[in-house]
Amino acid sequence: MNARDDHAPSAASRPQLIADTALRLLAERGMRGLTHRAVDEAAGLPQGSTSNLARTRAALLEAAVGRLAEREAAVLTPHELPRPQRDRPSGAEAGAGPGAGAASGAGAVAGGAEVPALAEALSLALHRYLTHHRELLLARYELALEATRRPPLRQVYDRAGRAFREPVVAMLTAAGSAAPERHALSVVAWCDGVLFSCTAGQFHAAVPTRAALRTSCAELLAGMLPGAGASRGGTGVAGE
Repeated sequence: MNARDDHAPSAASRPQLIADTALRLLAERGMRGLTHRAVDEAAGLPQGSTSNLARTRAALLEAAVGRLAEREAAVLTPHELPRPQRDRPSGAEAGAGPGAGAASGAGAVAGGAEVPALAEALSLALHRYLTHHRELLLARYELALEATRRPPLRQVYDRAGRAFREPVVAMLTAAGSAAPERHALSVVAWCDGVLFSCTAGQFHAAVPTRAALRTSCAELLAGMLPGAGASRGGTGVAGE
């Protein structure tokens, strides 16, 4: 009887190992370097292991997208996201006049109060990506481009992307945004642009400081949220 190999993956961990290895190969070798045989070799698995789990290339790519979404969700955990201020005073309670003036006053308080928290959360996620998860970013770019050529993969990729976009919409709504869907597009596009520029674009040579990311994010949010500009005092981030 052979001795038990403590390093051999269990049945439960093998799908995760294969998906993680696929992401690593995408980051290191690009889309052309991702094959079933390459995953087996890089993961230290017997030949045919990846094919048994994901018989087609499409299935392997979908497994990679699913695992990417899981790992990216851990970059910024739910308890680190700002909570909506549910006990904000209404316009009348705050001493604002009736009608539109009251609504505007309440919105101003909301936007001004929540910009620092939103900027803190988004800058934390961006900085973590750029300092500890560049491999995930490179893999994501490979998968995003491939998804433009594979409609079924596009559906899987877009579904995973909603896990980030929807919380942004919710946070902007709670902060008093008059157009949370449109503002979420701007915020997500800005975040994606910063990540790409600092990973594969013109600014790849240096990672922005956390303070710089907070300030830039606060400046972006100040143009969206009522009352935020007046409360910013320069950067919109406490302690800057």
